[in-house]
Amino acid sequence: MRLTKTQVAVILSGVYIFLQMAADIAATKVIVLGRLVMDAGIIYAFTFTWRDVIHKQLGKKAAQTAIILAGIINIIMALYFQFAVMLPPEPVWGASFWNATSLMVGTNEASRGAQAAWEFIFGLIPRIVIASIIAEVVSELIDTEVYQWWTTGFGKKKPQWLRVIISNSISIPIDSIIFPAIAFSGVLSIDVLWIMVLSNILVKAIVTILSFWMIYLVPEKKMYVGE
Repeated sequence: MRLTKTQVAVILSGVYIFLQMAADIAATKVIVLGRLVMDAGIIYAFTFTWRDVIHKQLGKKAAQTAIILAGIINIIMALYFQFAVMLPPEPVWGASFWNATSLMVGTNEASRGAQAAWEFIFGLIPRIVIASIIAEVVSELIDTEVYQWWTTGFGKKKPQWLRVIISNSISIPIDSIIFPAIAFSGVLSIDVLWIMVLSNILVKAIVTILSFWMIYLVPEKKMYVGE
């Protein structure tokens, strides 16, 4: 397959932005996995390794651009959801929502209930997105610098999987502290927040171990021809 640089950039950045958006939406739900407490945006853990893939194939500036672009898109997403929250619900939609859950209620009550449920989920998104963007930009720009330092210095001739481990080991704890602190302070207790921080670090570390092979999805040399 012969791809242009533009096609490669669109494919790699598109996957990265999808991972970011899906994680931001899912992060509105707090989940419990055994003794682990964290948000449901588990898919976000893959962005650290995928950022490395972008950096490897397209370079440092492309990786930085993808990070900033994902942040901007998520801000627009949050603003649009707030606009959608303010729009008046159609009564039949509300009734359909409740009837689908086997709760037969009146049309007006159904409309209010469906709207409240929708607001509960998407009304949380601005704070989640703000927390996510700050955590993402800070941690992944640091990830970029660590990756650049490693691949152009001491780790230049080291195995490629090691660059993923090194860069992720620095950026993951930073992200895991910043996000819960901003997103859930005042909503969850300090004890739960610390459990969430540790849970996030553990899960993201596991995902890194499971996903480090993705760095080999693209060759060390450029896989595109022309522009």
